Amino acid sequence: MSDLFAAASGDVPPTDATMRPLAVRMRPRTIEEVRGQGDVLRHGSPLRRLIEGSGGAAGPLSAILWGPPGTGKTTLANLVATAADREFVELSAVTAGVKDVRAVMDGANRARDLYGRQTVLFLYEIHRFTKAQQDALLPGVENRQVILVAATTENPSFSVIAPLLSRSMLITLTSLTDEEVA
Repeated sequence: MSDLFAAASGDVPPTDATMRPLAVRMRPRTIEEVRGQGDVLRHGSPLRRLIEGSGGAAGPLSAILWGPPGTGKTTLANLVATAADREFVELSAVTAGVKDVRAVMDGANRARDLYGRQTVLFLYEIHRFTKAQQDALLPGVENRQVILVAATTENPSFSVIAPLLSRSMLITLTSLTDEEVA
């Protein structure tokens, strides 16, 4: 495509790549491309080890990413999956239910059994899940059927059940500075 407006003018047929939102097309694809969040992404940090797939003898953990909008929660969840060649499944706590969680767990078992691949379940807005819905996540997290990466803008201490919190790394993300955005 020669310019940004060619697809809109009808000169170039739209492709999947041109139909994706700009934020998705511009999202960092490697940990080196991520700007900001230096404290949680430093070499050897738990989140970096999870992204790189080096969870150690106990294997990877799950993570709850807490921060304001625009701090990279979705990007980091994508990197947890793609950097270590894991399956990636997204659910929104606004629209998903227990049935959806169970379907993801079944799919994760198949991916592990058939292809030897781990599955990352990225759950947007975990604070919107009820306690019963969060309880449905527990067996999959405890048995490491999935690597749960949950995102929230609300304090997880008040909105996420204690058993899920205790089985996950809590990663606090901060707003990006002007220098980090530039």
